[in-house]
Amino acid sequence: MSFKSKENQIYYNPVRRAILNYEMIQPNEKVAVGLSGGKDSTTLLTLLDTISKQKRLGYSFEIIPIALDLGFDMELAPLSRYVESLGYHLEIVPTKIATVVFDIREESNPCSLCAKMRRGILYTKASELGCTKVALGHHLDDAVETFFMNFFFHGLLESFQPITYLTQTQISIIRPLLYIEEQDIRRFVQEKELPVIFNPCPVDKKTKREEMKQLVSRLSQEYPLLKKRFIQSMETNTIDTKWHR
Repeated sequence: MSFKSKENQIYYNPVRRAILNYEMIQPNEKVAVGLSGGKDSTTLLTLLDTISKQKRLGYSFEIIPIALDLGFDMELAPLSRYVESLGYHLEIVPTKIATVVFDIREESNPCSLCAKMRRGILYTKASELGCTKVALGHHLDDAVETFFMNFFFHGLLESFQPITYLTQTQISIIRPLLYIEEQDIRRFVQEKELPVIFNPCPVDKKTKREEMKQLVSRLSQEYPLLKKRFIQSMETNTIDTKWHR
């Protein structure tokens, strides 16, 4: 398939560009891919799989798919079968996150604690498996929404970084979907008929992030270049200044 094809221009080339711009993945590096069963992480795995196998970076790398069983009786079998169809084994890590967050702690703001626990378990497992990078499925819309959340609720003018080094586990978090919009991910999932697992979390779609998602959607309609300008700002403050990783 030509690098100039429509599919490459929309999906593969932006991922390739993000990886090369921020030096996210090195030759033969072992990269864990955090899978939730949702559209974003499954798309990430699919794109990285093709990019590695076809050596679209000029080299290949090793992929280790990891999923957490949060304790919500989530059906992970379809995800496991899809991972196996690509030639990998899905590492499923059992956890008691749902019990801790909703039953024991009865958190009024459960997303924060849940995310913290998920990250800790995922990064620890990736490190145990010898991975030096953990790829997450955060896309461009996520980055813009995070910027507004930090501004409105914490008074900070920042979003998450394309690549972040964690000293405790000695691995780096990478976000190869950073240049891809959520609407394009939805389209990719439909075109490829990728499995998407229902999220049984009781607060799904009822969070402050969902409010930011609606805000960004409205702003994007009024200011069509919003996301493009965000990418430009992000690159100015990372690539040009050799952001410390």
